[in-house]
Amino acid sequence: MHVYSDPRMLAHDPGPEHPEGPWRLAAVRGALAGVAGLTLQDHLRFATRDELLTVHTPAYVDHVLALRGRAGALDHETPLSEQSVDAALLAAAAGIDLATDLVLGRTRRGLALVRPPGHHASADHGCGYCVFNNVALAAQASLRLGLTRVAILDWDVHHGNGSEDIFAERDDVLVVSMHQSQLFPEGRGRAADRGVGAGLGYTLNVPMPPGSDGMAYLGAFDGEVAPAVRAFAPELVLISCGFDAHRLDAMSEVALTEEDFGALTARAVALAEESACGRVGMFLEGGYAVEALGPSVQACLRALAGEG
Repeated sequence: MHVYSDPRMLAHDPGPEHPEGPWRLAAVRGALAGVAGLTLQDHLRFATRDELLTVHTPAYVDHVLALRGRAGALDHETPLSEQSVDAALLAAAAGIDLATDLVLGRTRRGLALVRPPGHHASADHGCGYCVFNNVALAAQASLRLGLTRVAILDWDVHHGNGSEDIFAERDDVLVVSMHQSQLFPEGRGRAADRGVGAGLGYTLNVPMPPGSDGMAYLGAFDGEVAPAVRAFAPELVLISCGFDAHRLDAMSEVALTEEDFGALTARAVALAEESACGRVGMFLEGGYAVEALGPSVQACLRALAGEG
């Protein structure tokens, strides 16, 4: 199993009071020592402009690249330090390279331990701490390599609005988001939102009530998510894995444990075995409780390795 990360992403510094601080990546990288059988790719390349244009608009890409080496902000929640754009380019390349390795058979499972996160970034703007949409770039890269159906499963506690927006009108990517109902972004992630035009039916939103625990999440996964994924029969499963639904995380009112994240991952792996040759790529999204991050990552890694 391959893990894609880079210590240079620690230099993305949105400020001492910002929840998405460098300590997050330090915590999850530290958890790798507790898991055997990993191949760590610890020196990533920068994504190219042409690669970014596969899911983002030229105006947005050029706006972000113009901030390279400068402090700035994409919005009030997404400040950038001098090294932030470089970190975002590393994270974007991690997703593309992970997808490439999965499609070409270099690995069956992979984990992109990256920051800034990506699932709130739409084609023409970033928000919610996200600059480029790492998982969307991975999905698009796999399609360009010849796959025809990719599933994105997002269980970050916040709605994956960027991923939904990018693929809303398409039938080659199934976007599933399990999230706390009406948390962030406001007004997004309703169960009635199912896609647009040719993409109608290829978006599945599963809003979860505040207070939901692992039993509720696993029940919703088995009852709603798994049947939709089986019907779609993806050739690759990508996971936007935020850990902010953990019971110790102050970002939400959901009460998952590290064991629950492992169980969700094991279910995703089982679905991938049915139609995707077992190919699964996981992406770090949110998660802001330092004591929960390491154990949660380890639980997911064990499940990816088939130990969960």
